[in-house]
Amino acid sequence: MGRAILLDKVNIPGIRAFEVYREHGGYKPAGKALLGMTPAQVQQEVIKSGLRGRGGAGFPTGLKWSFLDRKSDKPRYLVCNADESEPGTFKDRYLMEKLPHLLIEGLILSSYALGVKTCYIYIRGEFKYLVGILETAIHEAKKNNYLGEKILGTDFSLEIYVHPGAGAYICGEETALLESLEGKRGNPRIKPPFPAYKGLYDCPTVVNNVETLATVTSIISMGGDAYSKLGIGKSTGTKLMSACGNINKPGVYEIEMGLPVEDFIYSEEYCGGIKNDRMLKAVIPGGSSVPILPADLILNTAKGQPRLLTYESLAEGEFISGSMLGSGGFIVFDENACIVRNTWNLTRFYRHESCGQCSPCREGTGWMEKILYRIEHGQGRMSDIDLLVRIAKNIEGNTICPLGDAAAWPVASAIRHFRKEFEEHIK
Repeated sequence: MGRAILLDKVNIPGIRAFEVYREHGGYKPAGKALLGMTPAQVQQEVIKSGLRGRGGAGFPTGLKWSFLDRKSDKPRYLVCNADESEPGTFKDRYLMEKLPHLLIEGLILSSYALGVKTCYIYIRGEFKYLVGILETAIHEAKKNNYLGEKILGTDFSLEIYVHPGAGAYICGEETALLESLEGKRGNPRIKPPFPAYKGLYDCPTVVNNVETLATVTSIISMGGDAYSKLGIGKSTGTKLMSACGNINKPGVYEIEMGLPVEDFIYSEEYCGGIKNDRMLKAVIPGGSSVPILPADLILNTAKGQPRLLTYESLAEGEFISGSMLGSGGFIVFDENACIVRNTWNLTRFYRHESCGQCSPCREGTGWMEKILYRIEHGQGRMSDIDLLVRIAKNIEGNTICPLGDAAAWPVASAIRHFRKEFEEHIK
């Protein structure tokens, strides 16, 4: 459905190199903006596009940019959140590996719009092999006067630095990321104040995800109005989906917003159907932190309408019969998958990755992990099921950052939709 916007050049041989990227239209949007548009005009195109953050929250990007404190006499920073640690999500890694200059160009355009002179790419610690790819792209861009002093002969200057983290999931949360970038332990900050006013080094800061910033390149190239015509309703443009699990064709796919979930799962263009022609049991549509949905509810809403890959359609009936598009980590389970074992596995992850700053998350994730271990290993009690639901409710909404919610929602939704399977384990 629709044409590729971000991945249209991904299969061109040698596209990682500056010269090849440039030959195929690369850096034309940067020249268009820096030589013919004001920063305000660039930001206006992003607002018109309707682009929403592709890291999980789906907050309007142009609106987020508008919050930046432009009255402060302190430096402004742009931080690219490349700490992609959400289980089931791997599209940012794919973008950086295959099209590093697309991201660099997006950073140049975004920095120009925001009046930023220093930009950081905070990359997940396990992505060490990508550091060299990004730094090579930065060096090539600087050598060709797209970075450094007086870019393309204008008064705009920009430096980009790559900073690898130490492999902590919590540093995907923007304020924990900023703490880590400053050399401190990656603990989330209490908000307000928000990073737009007090971010990196106590200065006005915008934090955006890799896919979001790369998309800015496409928006300036085609225009905000043209981009907004892609997709459906408030879910405009295209979205990268990381598809994995019991499917025939795992991988990263670019879909136009509004594609029916059923088409995404069964079409040969995308996932290619369920492995070994088994029945679909459930899907986690947006990365491990969003609610799981059984087959009937992932294919159709509670009102009987086909479920679409949009922020609104997936959230319809949220926490009752809905889920979230999140980061686009699309995990598929067939009829033989064990929901209890999967839920226990996810809970082990969140217990391990909790920073421990908030007691509901610190204690609750450990408690849930112990109970789910007990159930999965034949030692569960019927009272454990309702106990898990109560613990999840006590975690949700009671922590500084969303990791508590991310740990609670998979457990609560798994019990909501697959309670009989938990009971069968216990029996």
